[in-house]
Formats: sequence, C-alpha cells, structure tokens
Amino acid sequence: MTRPFRFGVVAPIGPDLAAWRERARRVADLGYSTLLMPDVPTWQPSLAPTLATAAAIADLRVGSWVYAAALHEPSSIAWEAHSLSALTEGRFEMGLGAGRPGIEVELGMPPVSPAERRRRMRQVVAALREYDGPDVWTPVIMAVSGPKSQALALEVADGVTFVLPADDDRVQTTRRVREFGGSRDIELAQHVAVVGDGVAPFMAAPGLDTAALHAADSLIVLPSDPVAAAEEIQRRRDEIGFSYFVIGADFADTLAPVVAKLAGQ
Repeated sequence: MTRPFRFGVVAPIGPDLAAWRERARRVADLGYSTLLMPDVPTWQPSLAPTLATAAAIADLRVGSWVYAAALHEPSSIAWEAHSLSALTEGRFEMGLGAGRPGIEVELGMPPVSPAERRRRMRQVVAALREYDGPDVWTPVIMAVSGPKSQALALEVADGVTFVLPADDDRVQTTRRVREFGGSRDIELAQHVAVVGDGVAPFMAAPGLDTAALHAADSLIVLPSDPVAAAEEIQRRRDEIGFSYFVIGADFADTLAPVVAKLAGQ
C-alpha cells in the first residue's frame, strides 16, 4: 500500500524555554504531525516530562527520536513509553534504537555490546506490549542499521528509520531499503539531517561534510527550495517507499509549504 505523507520535527530545548514552547505551537500550526525529542542525558531535559509538556501545549503527536537502548533498563523506558501513551491519550510514538557507539562510555556507564543493545531493544518492545495490554497500542519506530537490527524491526516494530552511513549515495540507500523487504506493512521513515547546506542540531555527527553529501546525492539531505523538496519527497515515496520525513526544527518554516502540499496525501 502507499502510505500518506506525514512530517515530524526534532525540536531540542535551547536556553529559552518560552521560545521552545512557542516553537512547539508553531510546529503544530504549520501542519507537522509529530514533535520529537532526542535522548541525550545531561544535554537535554528528560524525555518523558518534556514530551508530556509538548503534548499539553500543542495539538500534535509527540515522540522520542530515539530512545538509546545502551543508556536504559528496558522495563523502565517501556513503562515510561506506556505512561506517555496514556497521558497523551494515544498521541505518543516511541522511537527506539541501539544508541550511538560509545555514548554510554561518554556518560560514565559500562560499555554495551551491539548484541546486548539489540537484546534490550527486543525487551523494551516486549515489556511495552505487556504494559499496553489489549486496549492500548504504542507505535514503535525502530532505528536500524545492519541486518540483525533490521530483522528485529521486521519482527516487532511498526516503522523503521535507517541509520545511513554518511557516504551512502542514493543507489546504495535504495538498495538497502528495498532489501529490507518483508511481508508486514511497516512505515518507512527518512531521517533528514541536512536541508540545503544547513545541518540540524542533534541529528548529525559534528563536522558533517555537507558538500560531500550533496555530491553523493545522499538521502539524508533535502533541498531548501520547497518546490524541489516536494518533488524529491514524492520521488522517494514512489521509488523507495519513504512516507514519514523527520527534519530539524530550524527548517520547519523553510519546508512548511511542502507540508501544506503533501501532508496526508
């Protein structure tokens, strides 16, 4: 099936809390479906109270982009996710991934192997389904890279976003997504770290070479011109299947005409 387009915004909190609240309202007014927050302990406030606050001040969905399994005990974040589903009356979606390599060590925690990260991701979803019970379903969008995490997502997730190497070009990414396959209808989400030559905070590694990304025709990039961006987004759904596009909050106004044209189509 062809899924309708929807658009999310990753909106970290800066030093001006009032400005962040206004940004959340602005994101909703522009027609974006979801306000998302990164999971970066010590850099940002905790996800649960932040997302509950966003859901209370703006009429839109909220979500994690994404909980890092390397940093959390599975049952704890599953309970947090279920609680957010309950408090937002079904407007929460859980983004879940392994976590950036080495992030736990940077935060003073013991290292966590890739296999242990995947095990925790599976445990999170299993615990979340137990907490949700028969009457609630918290959507899970899983950030995946290699074949093992992709297989896990095919088994337990409602959607996926692909963690793409910076040097992946369009052909490589298209092949990667098409090989993902499977008989289940899973939403394909595109993490867009760069719009034009601008890099979204919290969505890319420091020092990202935007010129190299443009040269490679990387799919983590969108044009800053709304007409060109809309054409590119439609092409990506037609050729690859992406229907959910997640951008940084700094570009929400830039791509607002795209959202007005395509959201829900």
